[in-house]
Amino acid sequence: MPHRTVAFVVLASMLAGLSACGEPAAPPTPPSADLAAFEGLEGTIHIAGGTAHIPVMEEAAKRIQQAWPSIRITVGGGGSGVGIQKAGEGLVDIGNAGRALKDGERSKYPDLRSHAFAVDGVAVAVHPSNPVRSLTTEQARLVFAGQITSWSELGGPDRSINLYTRDEASGTREVFWKKLLGKGEIATGANVVTSNGGMKTALASDESGLGYLSIGHVDDRVGPVAIDGVEPTQENAKSGSYPIVRRLYMNTRGEPTPLVAAFLAYVRSGEGATITESAGYIPTR
Repeated sequence: MPHRTVAFVVLASMLAGLSACGEPAAPPTPPSADLAAFEGLEGTIHIAGGTAHIPVMEEAAKRIQQAWPSIRITVGGGGSGVGIQKAGEGLVDIGNAGRALKDGERSKYPDLRSHAFAVDGVAVAVHPSNPVRSLTTEQARLVFAGQITSWSELGGPDRSINLYTRDEASGTREVFWKKLLGKGEIATGANVVTSNGGMKTALASDESGLGYLSIGHVDDRVGPVAIDGVEPTQENAKSGSYPIVRRLYMNTRGEPTPLVAAFLAYVRSGEGATITESAGYIPTR
């Protein structure tokens, strides 16, 4: 009776597998209390703008989508100016910015609402092999104006400084230009990069490079530079001893939809604060 024999062997194998594995797998873990706020919601959220925000937005989006597959969230960059413009024109649901709205933007987009969720600092940085790890405010201004052009003038090696800056849509650039450079000149020959990630990549590959980026993006691939003896850390930014700081904002056009409102609340929730801290920023909730 070959068919009965085969059936018996298959059944025995299944029972043996169940015995070896123990009890059947437990049901999926229910969402956290913060994620439970998305129950009953569905749809798509489009996000663009400031690149400092991207690690927080992507991690928040990942957790939300894993818990609630009926929700889709896209995250893009472009810089603070782009985020504000796209949110103001209704092209995205959330426009991120690493600075407050300018007067002209408030006039052009009167329905924009800003939702702060974090404090971040902006650090001057170099290649990790560069021995120059401290500048005065005056030295930094002269370097970015193109008046100091060699590392030897700053106590470093005898080679030219390769200057890097951000594009004019960047909130990181806006804060750096105002708070460290005192709205002074940035040399026209500076290399322009379009994101904090791009700045880190540029400095990590250029031993003569000097630029600036969000403190949240600083890691061992770049060398942070103290300003007036104060290290660019989030602890110093939080205490007020490091002056080049800004708030990170999510901007919406008018009152957000229930889905977008739930996302804003999640980013500022306890779980969202953990994500923000893990990205190197200081939650404001």
